[in-house]
Amino acid sequence: MFQTQIDLSARNTLTLPARAEFFAAVDSVEQLAALARHPDLVGRRRFVLGGGSNLVLTGDFSGLVLHMNLKEKSLAGEDGEHYYVAAAAGENWSDFVRWTLEQGWPGLENLSLIPGTAGAAPIQNIGAYGVEAGDFLHLVEALDLDAGRPCKFSIDDCALGYRESLFKREGWHLSGRYAITRVIFRLPKRWRPRAAYGELAAELVRAGISQPTPGEMAAAVIALRQRKLPDPAEFPNAGSFFQNPIVSAEFAAALGEAHPGLPRYREADGRVKLAAGWLIEQTGWKGRNLGPVGMYEKQALVLVNRGGATFRDVQNLTRAVREAILARFGVNLVPEPVFL
Repeated sequence: MFQTQIDLSARNTLTLPARAEFFAAVDSVEQLAALARHPDLVGRRRFVLGGGSNLVLTGDFSGLVLHMNLKEKSLAGEDGEHYYVAAAAGENWSDFVRWTLEQGWPGLENLSLIPGTAGAAPIQNIGAYGVEAGDFLHLVEALDLDAGRPCKFSIDDCALGYRESLFKREGWHLSGRYAITRVIFRLPKRWRPRAAYGELAAELVRAGISQPTPGEMAAAVIALRQRKLPDPAEFPNAGSFFQNPIVSAEFAAALGEAHPGLPRYREADGRVKLAAGWLIEQTGWKGRNLGPVGMYEKQALVLVNRGGATFRDVQNLTRAVREAILARFGVNLVPEPVFL
């Protein structure tokens, strides 16, 4: 049912070295419930692992790592306005998005090619090119491992924000209290492209597309990501390493006056999102290494492992980049991945 002293270096896309005291690949909800009740595991720390693509391992994990391998994609229902499409927690996210488009259920195309699993999508409220998972999230099904019972979280229950959710805010992704088992998305039958995001709009113009189909939107997103982001198989990485900082409108205006080229995006609440990649590039860290890690030369937001890196190496680079941004711009960058 479970294994001991398992190497996790191949189970995180940054390939940092670490071991799990206990490890179980979870193939069913029944197995998950049994693991929660197992006498050798009751009371131990738990961590629910998906694709390991948004994860920084800080060292060996003393407790149980639950690797979610639940598989299922289905149409859970529909009404006059929406398709309700379900994905089990272990489904590859990129494959799931492609499948929804193949079935004629668009909506998630802007989130194409994001690494990881479906179960992780609501925890981080993954997003790209002007769309977040929360824009279409309907229901999250989970197992309360402490109580041993299934539970459900509505979109309101999830309390989603920018790379934020109830699961992350309460630390449940680290405490292992809840294991997400299935996620249901509400996709519109009256689809409209969401192509206003600058880079995506420019990509469509380059392709000569003025009225994109869902498939053309997905193709444009995939082309952008493949051109800018490194393949973890070649350059181990955890995706975008820093969140785009959100600041007050007044502070953003002052920064804009001092740095006219600074990209800024107004949020619905009046605050302003800054482009973290631009800030990093202006301080000279794009393409620069510190030991065996560095900020990727084609996308300053991505921290890459050039080979043999440890958590200490990641920690040193993270600190150096944050200090440089704070000193020059007065902005505090926040790392995006989960630190375990």
